[in-house]
Amino acid sequence: MNVISTDKAPAAIGPYSQAIEANGMVFCSGQIPIDPATGAFVEGGIQEQTRQVLTNASKVLEAAGTDLAHVVKTTVFLSDMANFVAMNEVYAQFFSQPFPARSAVAVKDLPKGALVEIEVLAVK
Repeated sequence: MNVISTDKAPAAIGPYSQAIEANGMVFCSGQIPIDPATGAFVEGGIQEQTRQVLTNASKVLEAAGTDLAHVVKTTVFLSDMANFVAMNEVYAQFFSQPFPARSAVAVKDLPKGALVEIEVLAVK
């Protein structure tokens, strides 16, 4: 196992790694909409937060030597399923066919009050 870490994405806010590479797969921890340059949430709503989350994920993948085109599975956590359509509009800008498998669920709360968190699993 190799630990993946980059300062181009938010640092872990707990006892976990940004990502772990094992056997040619990259398991990325969930990203929330923190701008790594400021350490604060991006301004705006679900679309701006989704854009930042996927940008953060792409930077972690880049540090691992892969990219969003190699993502095979995502899990999307939403604070409110009413945000699904707006999230999906931005999500579609980051992925192309063949699209990764995906789960999307609404949860009671997300870290720091985020509207969205996304974790990705990629191959190298």
